[in-house]
Amino acid sequence: MRIKREDVPKTAFRMRYGHYEFLVLPFGLTNAPVYFMDLMNRVFDTYLDKFVVVFVDDILVYSKTREDPMEHLRTVLKTLADHKLYAKLKKCDFWMEKVHFLGHVISAEGIAVDPAKIAAVVEWSRPTNITEVRSFLGMAGYYQRFV
Repeated sequence: MRIKREDVPKTAFRMRYGHYEFLVLPFGLTNAPVYFMDLMNRVFDTYLDKFVVVFVDDILVYSKTREDPMEHLRTVLKTLADHKLYAKLKKCDFWMEKVHFLGHVISAEGIAVDPAKIAAVVEWSRPTNITEVRSFLGMAGYYQRFV
């Protein structure tokens, strides 16, 4: 990903052998989650909320019938390859009937909150300042539909 011309000087560093500036993001997109998320949303735009959910580098492929998963997975892997993006096999899980994803448990029965998140709300220590109250209310408010 190219860096804007006016931002190139901000990437400057000096070494024994000279002065250097990056023209592209160093280390690929690992240091640029916003750009990576944008890229993933553009790459999978056609399939989002049909059978793909993407959050940064987590890709969830789901199917409503038992016949569709192979075709959906094939489509996702081909889309990645077409854009020169690749999934690490050791980080992939296939044919799961229940998935823990972003604090939720997703299965054929629907979406439920991860029990660990409910335990965190139940075991939350008593807030002692406004920041802690806001933090608790934010988490409890988000998960209220599951309680």
